[in-house]
Amino acid sequence: MKDKIFGVLQRIGRSFMLPIAILPVAGLLLGIGGSFTNKTMLDAYGLTTFMGEGTVLNALLQIMNSAGNIVFSNLPIIFAIGVAIGMANKEKEVAALAATIAFFIMHASISSLISIHDNGEGLLAGATTSVCGIPSLQMGVFGGIIVGLGVAALHNKFYKIQLPQVLSFFGGTRFVPIISGVVYVFVGILMYYVWPVVQMGIFEVGNVVLNSGYAGTWVYGFMERLLIPFGLHHVFYLPFWQTSIGGRLEVSGKMIEGAQNIFFAQLTDPTVKHFAVSATRFMSGKFPLMIFGLPGAALAMYHTARTENKKVVGGLLLSAALTSMLTGITEPLEFTFLFVAPLLYGIHCVLAGAAYMIMHMCGVGVGMTFSGGFIDMFLFGILQGNAKTSWIWIVIVGIGYFLFYYILFSYLIRKFDLKTPGRDKQEEIKLYTRADVNAQKNGNNEPPQDVVSAGILKGLGGKKNITSVDCCATRLRCTVTDGNLVNDDVLKATGASGVVHKGNGVQIIYGPRVTIIKSNFEDYLETAPEEADFDYTENHDSSESVKSKKDKKVISSIIISSPITGEAADLTTAPDEGFAGKMMGDGAVVTPTEEIVTAPEDGEVCFVFETKHAIGYQTDLGVTMIIHVGIDTVKLAGKGFQVFVENGQKVKKGDKLLKIDLEYLKTAAPSICSPVICTELKDNQEIRLIANGKVKAGEPLFAVDTFE
Repeated sequence: MKDKIFGVLQRIGRSFMLPIAILPVAGLLLGIGGSFTNKTMLDAYGLTTFMGEGTVLNALLQIMNSAGNIVFSNLPIIFAIGVAIGMANKEKEVAALAATIAFFIMHASISSLISIHDNGEGLLAGATTSVCGIPSLQMGVFGGIIVGLGVAALHNKFYKIQLPQVLSFFGGTRFVPIISGVVYVFVGILMYYVWPVVQMGIFEVGNVVLNSGYAGTWVYGFMERLLIPFGLHHVFYLPFWQTSIGGRLEVSGKMIEGAQNIFFAQLTDPTVKHFAVSATRFMSGKFPLMIFGLPGAALAMYHTARTENKKVVGGLLLSAALTSMLTGITEPLEFTFLFVAPLLYGIHCVLAGAAYMIMHMCGVGVGMTFSGGFIDMFLFGILQGNAKTSWIWIVIVGIGYFLFYYILFSYLIRKFDLKTPGRDKQEEIKLYTRADVNAQKNGNNEPPQDVVSAGILKGLGGKKNITSVDCCATRLRCTVTDGNLVNDDVLKATGASGVVHKGNGVQIIYGPRVTIIKSNFEDYLETAPEEADFDYTENHDSSESVKSKKDKKVISSIIISSPITGEAADLTTAPDEGFAGKMMGDGAVVTPTEEIVTAPEDGEVCFVFETKHAIGYQTDLGVTMIIHVGIDTVKLAGKGFQVFVENGQKVKKGDKLLKIDLEYLKTAAPSICSPVICTELKDNQEIRLIANGKVKAGEPLFAVDTFE
């Protein structure tokens, strides 16, 4: 039951990301438009002549202000659509349409009852509002979430429904908006009677939170960071930002609910002298943490890395630190130490709570759209002036946070020998770069994504084990039928910096490129085989079950010849953890003594990596392979390689594929040891090494044995 709840909450949190993702753009428009049309600010900066009333710039800025404001004013329907899309398994556009219809029908039903019952007299004061022009109850984003979740459930149940022949036109996806509309007539009726009671409860919870003082603010910040690894932080903070749990305040004669809504309402009110700290206490703590604290942790990890690893570690951590500082996206940096040093993450959560509390104590009134990077700090803090925001405390406290993180992390890493990036000879940072399919995170020289998708499919236990696939800002989020079939090592070999799974919910952390990985994986699933390429239940069997497998009769063997002349050896001898651990498949290694790489058998070139160092190949007998020349040769960007074939080309055994500059590779690459691996072995197949020692191109290297 706990695992199912976790899986549902994970999907809900993921679905929140779609509407939340629009907030930075809307906030940018609102922040710039509202700031530069504020007469007080224009006078303070001497900009009235250029941007004052009547100028073209002022008109443009007012349009930007209105464009941003319309998003925040209509968040309930945006959440209804976004959540429905996020929670729908397939045919997501149908779910979006049904959610829109259901949203209007629910509020129209409530509006009718308000009208029937003397315009809502007797309802809780402030309980009514206008929702898209419809007089209704003040449900905020909860109203949208109720619609989104309910419609998604109806959609997933009925989008393939088959009706009797006479009604067949209304079957399938056409049935979803129909049933949603009917159901939400009754939901609207129910909400008219139930929601006022729920609203009173929310007000009471909000009062408890607001009266909890600094201790409550610390708990909020601590919990928000603690839930990051589970992807549930969106579920946690959203009620504080968008509902009365985060407070209620009258702004410009209108009662506003939710911390973020209060801040943006005040942002457009020129009479506000200082933004309400009672609201920004749920946001401002991120700034010293993300702009100063985490970069201090990054510097500590860099300085404690082994000298020979500092160059690689520095590039990784500098990129992650800048991302945190500028945009407030911290997961690339946090996950760098979360999986290798959980102690540091626990301390990080405690310090996160303290950051929120200190900002509250200092009266900092800086809000945000999405996360606490410098962009939001500049727009909603510095630009608004210290008198209205007290933003200078972010810098003062932030400098202290930078130093504290740096000193504390440096001490703990050395004291307990924590294996942060670059601390180990085996180089944990190879999780980001060790396999060629990982490529470079900036998108250059990225290998074909079908290889990554195939690895993800293996790691999740096969197509039949996957029930849903989606992503948030940095994570591929999947729900599986059997969590025991998930293999973390295989998933990490596809380039993931970490894997979080509990029960049926699986999150694979890739960073900002995850949206592309998700799209390619969904495309791959359309044509992927129904059966898993490798049965991980077999892989985790007891020694007796393994022995029984070996006792079975070999019914066929496919001989794979060496594509390279050189010294052959078992794959486990490869000087690379990914290949030696057989994370991408099984096979052998050959250390070349001659420069020509040939086709091992008759077959087809599936792909040639842009960096020319590896070739994907499939024999005519159906064996899928990767011929990978050298270790970490992806970093050579093609230098030292000459390619004779192209994607999709049919070749015969012995045809030239590559020519390599052996002397150059010996000096430029960590090793010229070259893995030849089968990437899609079935559960009843094993590799049997034939050549061990000197081997010529075209001579048998290993056999793919198939058991009964």
